[in-house]
Amino acid sequence: MTSFAFTPPPVPSVAIEGSVDRFPVRRIFCVGRNYADHAREMGGDPSREPPFFFTKPADTVVDSGVPIPYPALTANLHHEIELVIAIGRAGSGISVADAGQHIWGYGVGVDLTRRDLQDEAKAARRPWDWSKGFDRSAPCGALRAAARVNEAGKGRIWLAVNGETRQDGDLAQMIWTVPEIVAACSAAVRLEPGDLIFTGTPAGVGPLAVGDAVTCGIDGVGTLEFRVAAPE
Repeated sequence: MTSFAFTPPPVPSVAIEGSVDRFPVRRIFCVGRNYADHAREMGGDPSREPPFFFTKPADTVVDSGVPIPYPALTANLHHEIELVIAIGRAGSGISVADAGQHIWGYGVGVDLTRRDLQDEAKAARRPWDWSKGFDRSAPCGALRAAARVNEAGKGRIWLAVNGETRQDGDLAQMIWTVPEIVAACSAAVRLEPGDLIFTGTPAGVGPLAVGDAVTCGIDGVGTLEFRVAAPE
């Protein structure tokens, strides 16, 4: 029996729709600039950019309804709603045709970003970690089993702040499809059950302030909500 120097922290997990069971989270991968309009608003050229990935620590995930304190070291916290892929079967070098066999389900997530820190990192050609991987930076709604999702390649994806719609797009606008994203990620690392992949955000990302109420959803997948609380 393994002995630890101190009690290990709880396993990060996400709620499962209609179940008391939870989905254990192993790793979180995120796709950058996967919607043409968002790529352009961030200064990119979607016609020439292949998919690229960054990561968040697994314990940045939090359930819908959990307050998110305004993070330290930023004055420009941004929201980015995304379709989340939950991996349920291991594999590496997965083909586009076989990608669906590795998907357990889908969810609604928000990639919270300290935009000022990200801009500084880009300008200095440094990693983005501090802008993306901070505490509670990956709120995620309850996962819906893949068998209950008609098609994860289309459907409205939206986000509102205090009742005002900020982001409003369709999954069909993704540059790289769900199977292509799974295949591309698995070409670099071996995917395992418990991995989550945030698939990019449509245009309309913007700032959040203390007290803001965020509601968002994806047709056929689910919803997510949270409030930005005062800094801890």
